Amino acid sequence: MDNEAKQQLVLVVDDDTTSRMLMRKTLERAGFAVAEASNGVECLATFERMPPNIILLDVEMPEMNGFVACKRIRQMPEGQHVPILMVTGLDDVESVNRAYEVGATDFTSKPLNWPVLGHRVRYMLRASEAFRNVQISEARTRALLRAMPDSMIRMSLWGDILDMHLGQDAQIPLSVEDTVDRTLGDVMGDNFQRAMLELVKDAMASHSTQSVEVDFPPGEEARNYEIRLVISADNEVLTVIRDITERKEAEQRMRFLAFYDSLTGLPNRQLFSIRLEHALQRAQKQGTNIAVFLIDLDVFQRINDTLGHGMGDLLLKGMGKRLKQVMMEHTDYDGRDEEEEDPTTYSTAARLGGDEFVLLLEGVDDAAENVRELAREVTEAISVPMALSGQEVVVTPSMGIVISPDDGETVDTLLMNADTAMYHAKKEGRNNFQFYAGSMNERSLERLSLENRLRKALEQDELVLHYQPQIDVKSGRVTGVEALVRWMNPDLGMVSPGEFIPLAEETGLILPLGEWVLVTACRQCKAWQDQGLPRVRVAVNLAGEQFRQQKFAKAVERTMKEIGLDTEYLELEITEGTIMSNATDTIVTLEELKATGLALAVDDFGTGYSSLSYLKRFPIDYLKIDQAFVRDVTDNPEDAGIVRAIIAMAKSLKLKTIAEGVETREHVEFLKAEGADVLQGYFFSRPVDAETCAELLGKTMDV
Repeated sequence: MDNEAKQQLVLVVDDDTTSRMLMRKTLERAGFAVAEASNGVECLATFERMPPNIILLDVEMPEMNGFVACKRIRQMPEGQHVPILMVTGLDDVESVNRAYEVGATDFTSKPLNWPVLGHRVRYMLRASEAFRNVQISEARTRALLRAMPDSMIRMSLWGDILDMHLGQDAQIPLSVEDTVDRTLGDVMGDNFQRAMLELVKDAMASHSTQSVEVDFPPGEEARNYEIRLVISADNEVLTVIRDITERKEAEQRMRFLAFYDSLTGLPNRQLFSIRLEHALQRAQKQGTNIAVFLIDLDVFQRINDTLGHGMGDLLLKGMGKRLKQVMMEHTDYDGRDEEEEDPTTYSTAARLGGDEFVLLLEGVDDAAENVRELAREVTEAISVPMALSGQEVVVTPSMGIVISPDDGETVDTLLMNADTAMYHAKKEGRNNFQFYAGSMNERSLERLSLENRLRKALEQDELVLHYQPQIDVKSGRVTGVEALVRWMNPDLGMVSPGEFIPLAEETGLILPLGEWVLVTACRQCKAWQDQGLPRVRVAVNLAGEQFRQQKFAKAVERTMKEIGLDTEYLELEITEGTIMSNATDTIVTLEELKATGLALAVDDFGTGYSSLSYLKRFPIDYLKIDQAFVRDVTDNPEDAGIVRAIIAMAKSLKLKTIAEGVETREHVEFLKAEGADVLQGYFFSRPVDAETCAELLGKTMDV
């Protein structure tokens, strides 16, 4: 045991029990007394109760992290000088800088070098004592120097080396013996010496510390060093040399991440905006045109949901490579060095985020034929099948194109108008490209206005539910009602669900809208029960985004309990496309919902691509036959065959069927004859308000 450590108390602060135990064992073997705390709050309490000689402080901890705890300790009278070693798994420059800003003495990263931990703590204690006691002995000073990671040079004002210490982390290819009776120029080169002597002059003139970053030795093997220089009272030059190679590499990585997409390696939005701004300046100077292509991958979300985000990332990387290859064929310059002379033609591909890519093309001819050619090439390149997880996946692009200066002369305007054109391409059926036209903005403004009105509609009670009865074929009685949302806007009047529901899905408003529908419908069902009316089940349509929410089943069950409605009176209708988007995960969610006691129906059945093998595994109760098949069931043999097949399949799977869109007596007779279980449509009742619907609940319909 080191006698020096006997009276020294080390406070180890870490929320990881194993780390604290290992640090305690290591430090106790080194002769230190050890106290422990599991978070920042306990650290402060322990510090006040028995102030330690040094603190080993973890950064990532619950309740109070290490940065906050360090800052609080420095604010205490007895905590101003105690050494604090920040211990963390973080090794980024920002975390290191923050540690020093809040008062840390030093910073080290996990995993710790256990054999030298005791030495590291001892060094910090000695260094602390040295700063507080200027009369420390030279022997202690030498011990501290041996533990320092940095190198030090003591030299004359003329560059003669008086003494040199190489730190334990030094990568300088020298030995102390190389420096004896030599000048700085002999050891490091004449250029290095001249630069250092210039620093000496600046230090003498300003009476302050000077610093510079240098590379040594010259060539490919050079490392980066930070040199800090100060003139002592006896006119000696004291120089500290720190190896900052790893820090510089980290800074370069951070610069890359600031301007490039980490997944595809393409420029990101920030760098693309810079390049587009430069391109606009060149175009204005030269009187030329440029084109911007905004690309969205069709049905990418479905691939993410079906194959998983890992496969989705592979798809994006592959598309990035394809776009980069296409663009390389349209330029004589890769655009990476912004200081180079302006190229004749310039192009770049970038990823803005998600599945959105953007292209920039300069040198657009007056007829824009090279723009159309590039659009066709991009469409072909993207549409080539890509092998993912043993499957061939085909993705198509929706592309919006703008040409400057006609379609805009600023970065923001061009990207906004390209987005408008891209949205128009999606509206035209996807897998196409559209040039921007001013009239598109009018439609975009209308869409934006409608979106804003819809947001307010949720806040201002403009939405209302109507209910359409569902009739049991055998009894003729109303056994359920489907809740259908309606929007009555003071200015627009009745807005069609076909107009605002897709908008809600695109903008994310479908989640609050869907929650409102579910809660309102269940409250109305409970109100009817409280009025003593016949008990019926209320059916609520679910959007895909709702169904895919984390812990959705728990949220539904909690809502039902709050309202006081038994779950047997709720039916959730989920479209065929939603349940098949990721069948494996769907089964889990459906089973969680089914376990609550509610009923499940597959809506619009027959319009999607259900796999019978999965359908057998889904814990569903009803197949809802889409009205598109019912409408012409008595006139179209194909529709009649589809309806018969759905009813027969449902019976074989022990499921019930609900036929919607029943409008005529002929419809009723056909569906009764084929064995449909429940009918819904205008023949019995249009969707009506809650008060009118209440009058229908006790009636027997003519079936």
